[in-house]
Amino acid sequence: MGKIVAYLRASTDKQDLNQQKLEILEFARKKEIHIDEFVEITISSRKTSKQRRIDELVGMLIETDTLIVTELSRLGRSTAEVIALINALILRNIRVITIKQNLDITNQGMNSKIIITLFSLFGELERDLISLRTKEALAAKKASGQQLGKPKGTLQKSKFDSSLDRIKELLGYGLSVRKIAKVLGYSSHIALNTYINKRGLHH
Repeated sequence: MGKIVAYLRASTDKQDLNQQKLEILEFARKKEIHIDEFVEITISSRKTSKQRRIDELVGMLIETDTLIVTELSRLGRSTAEVIALINALILRNIRVITIKQNLDITNQGMNSKIIITLFSLFGELERDLISLRTKEALAAKKASGQQLGKPKGTLQKSKFDSSLDRIKELLGYGLSVRKIAKVLGYSSHIALNTYINKRGLHH
């Protein structure tokens, strides 16, 4: 039997974190199980998985371990992210328990397989819906006469901007773009050439 790890995450509210802990401890008491470790984090779900300690959590879990969370939404920023994480854990034979949804997902058993299949479909559905909403929003903007995309003639920021004066100076000396790229330490003279042409720097 592996260890049991509880993951708690709250946006910024410490009280919410304590509430989750109580909920998990109460669940453990009822099921007569012992929580070996609590991974707690007070941070927005918009942060990266590293900042949310998800990477650390995945790293500490090994085969036959159990992960407990109060609800699925604590595990990711989107349905797709939550599903990807759960699928990865299940493949490694790690059991996932979510209290609110009353789910106990393992690599064994028919019910778990059905749940995982449904999760994958939900993830696909969410991606499709987001894509559809984006298309609809763009179509609505177009219909109302709003110009989409960047205004014509807008120049994007470039890594070469910081060397603009030096590039002009070296071009003034008659150096080739290849030489200028070498002098300024840029690996691609082709990208630099595109930059020079777009900004009309050639004399």
